[in-house]
Amino acid sequence: MYYILTFVLSFLTSYFIIPLLIFVAIKYRVVDYPHTSIKTHKIATPYLGGVAIWAGFVVALFIIRFFTNFPTGTLRALRGILSGATFMLMVGLIDDIKPIGFKAKFLWQIVGAIILINFDIRIKFLKPGYLADMLTILWVVGICNAVNIIDIMNGLASGISFIASLTFLFIAIPNEEIYVNFAAAGLAGGILGFLNYNFPKAKIFMGDAGSLFIGFALAAISLGTSYTRVNEIAIYTPILILGVPIYDTLYVMYLRAIKGKSPFLGSKDHLALRLESLGLSRKDVVLLLWCISVVLSFSAFLISKVTLNIAIFIYAIIISLACAGGWHLSKIKMD
Repeated sequence: MYYILTFVLSFLTSYFIIPLLIFVAIKYRVVDYPHTSIKTHKIATPYLGGVAIWAGFVVALFIIRFFTNFPTGTLRALRGILSGATFMLMVGLIDDIKPIGFKAKFLWQIVGAIILINFDIRIKFLKPGYLADMLTILWVVGICNAVNIIDIMNGLASGISFIASLTFLFIAIPNEEIYVNFAAAGLAGGILGFLNYNFPKAKIFMGDAGSLFIGFALAAISLGTSYTRVNEIAIYTPILILGVPIYDTLYVMYLRAIKGKSPFLGSKDHLALRLESLGLSRKDVVLLLWCISVVLSFSAFLISKVTLNIAIFIYAIIISLACAGGWHLSKIKMD
């Protein structure tokens, strides 16, 4: 019941605050102008959608605090996520107003990851501790950038993040950390409120403020559950749940590397744009990638319930399909 209430409060806050944010963004010119070749939209569009998602997340968790008796550990974990996520929102908002460059963003993302570690939100299945902390930082930075990278079509990053949030919630509900459930429900509600204004036609973008905030929150949420007591390799299911942004990031980095290009500079060689070049409309591309994300998330859920041999079989099928699809799409010539 409380998780549903958290979801609804976050959704309503995000949904009703967006018209105000559109007005503010236009008035103060916090707008994304399609003035470079890597932009995929054609008209100037307000930013600040990420602020609405963040507001829904924060307001819902703040209000629900007065209806529940959170254990001390849950409160501390939620404070850690809220602190780090708000920090990442500010970094992204600054970048939306005046770009700060990828090196500075990497640095501040590392700082955000250290905030999580300070609140004991970290990878815990790996020893020694310093190695686990280094991998935690890599995971947080990687997911922040992965969500940022796929934010190139209306509803793509937000829709996949919504699916991922619900998946983390459903997997964690039975017996895991309470903070994971509340954070996942709050994030999903805020994203859904934003999606109403972003897909299929965008009245507002989430901007780097939204993609970095969402990526950070998803990375933090993913660190709070053990995923299974049935087989050990289910610990890797977050890679499937966030499979589309992770795959696109690694795929694009690989293609740029073999061409001698910097993997950190933008270009029109993303998975979604390659699918569009096959003749699909942008709406169809987004819906297709949503469906793939649902399949991957359901696969992750199955892996958390089945024996080791079946889990290995599911992983093998997914990896084979990913390799085959990537090879086929790499044959497409992109400008």
